[in-house]
Amino acid sequence: MKNLIFFLLTALFVIYAIACQGGEREAEIPETRARAVPDKAQESIPEIRITSPAFVHEGMIPARYTCDGEDICPELVWKNVPAETKSLAMICDDPDAPGGTWVHCVAYNISPADTCISKEQIAAGKECVMGKNSWGNYQYGGPCPPSGTHRYFFKIYALDKLLELEPGATKEEVMNAMEGHILAMGELMGMYQRRG
Repeated sequence: MKNLIFFLLTALFVIYAIACQGGEREAEIPETRARAVPDKAQESIPEIRITSPAFVHEGMIPARYTCDGEDICPELVWKNVPAETKSLAMICDDPDAPGGTWVHCVAYNISPADTCISKEQIAAGKECVMGKNSWGNYQYGGPCPPSGTHRYFFKIYALDKLLELEPGATKEEVMNAMEGHILAMGELMGMYQRRG
């Protein structure tokens, strides 16, 4: 009888321990998202230098480029694109959004001869193919945080191929299509907080 009680108590303890560990593992599972480049591999990829006449890296984005202004894409200028690049892709997103990363702009099959992208190109989908942002639009949507200061990452990818995607591809579809084809990448981060 004592052996049976001991066995049952041991079994209950093991089940409890497994349940507790399982809960911790579940809490540690990161948000599922497409990654064109594993985190460790990013360190070995050549860097594209991105700047903007509108704001400096880690600086505040002027209201003109947000929902509080003209809601236009700031001009982005880049250099150090590898000579063998066949196309470029640009993604702008906000990882600080309350419901998870909010995608503000997706553009791909940008000519590798281009050294910048302007608000006119994004607005017209000129010399690039526009993907779908989190609003469901095929255009740039400016920063419009519900509260606090958010970070906005403008990322450029140099690719060894054109992406065989129709207009309106999502960020995840573009990231998946880029996997294994990234020659260089870079990012420019700006911040914005609404006034009043």
